Amino acid sequence: MEADGDPHLARHRLHRFFLWCADSQLPELVTLATTVDTWWPEINAFLETGITNAGTEGYNRLVKVVKRSACGFRNTENSRRRIRFHCTRRQRAAAHQFSC
Repeated sequence: MEADGDPHLARHRLHRFFLWCADSQLPELVTLATTVDTWWPEINAFLETGITNAGTEGYNRLVKVVKRSACGFRNTENSRRRIRFHCTRRQRAAAHQFSC
């Protein structure tokens, strides 16, 4: 919905989308329109810059998975090492690939 960088056209298309959702009277589309309206500043920032926080969110998910599978490390240093090990796996694999 970037509208080729024209903010006026993007706002116009967003308004048309909201009207379409409201006219449909489908609860799912009304919920979708509400969600888009709530997140519009973030969506618009991505459309303008192309920058996301997907990498950070991915690492946060990975840390939560590691913590969940650790079954409660009692030693915080071991917990940090395990998280660091999992978060740097890709870099280690690439370094190993080039060193062989």
